[in-house]
Amino acid sequence: MKKMLYIDDDPAQLEWMSKRIRERFGNIELTTCLEPVKALTLIDANLDLLVMDLEMPLLDGKKLMVYAKERGLACKKIIIFSSRSADYLHDLFPMGECLCVLNKMEPRQLEVLDMVLSSLSNK
Repeated sequence: MKKMLYIDDDPAQLEWMSKRIRERFGNIELTTCLEPVKALTLIDANLDLLVMDLEMPLLDGKKLMVYAKERGLACKKIIIFSSRSADYLHDLFPMGECLCVLNKMEPRQLEVLDMVLSSLSNK
């Protein structure tokens, strides 16, 4: 079973996204975390996918991404979620720094996440 960690400090967003992922991709072992500091113990090179919110207290997605890479997680296994504009996100995360940056408020961006999750669940 593929292992995914989803980190978001917004309880409603975390619950909604978790339910959505579990309903559509039941063969992915999903772990969630509301507190980025607590998530540090969950991040390691054995994750198949790390999805995290950009703006969180104490440790934002950028800092967590650096930490995940230091722990051996490949950049192609990291997705950053945000409600910021695509231009802002692409400036903050240049191409190749992570798998992708997605606006979590745009339905078409969620389709991209679904494609990634579908690919992961079929491996």
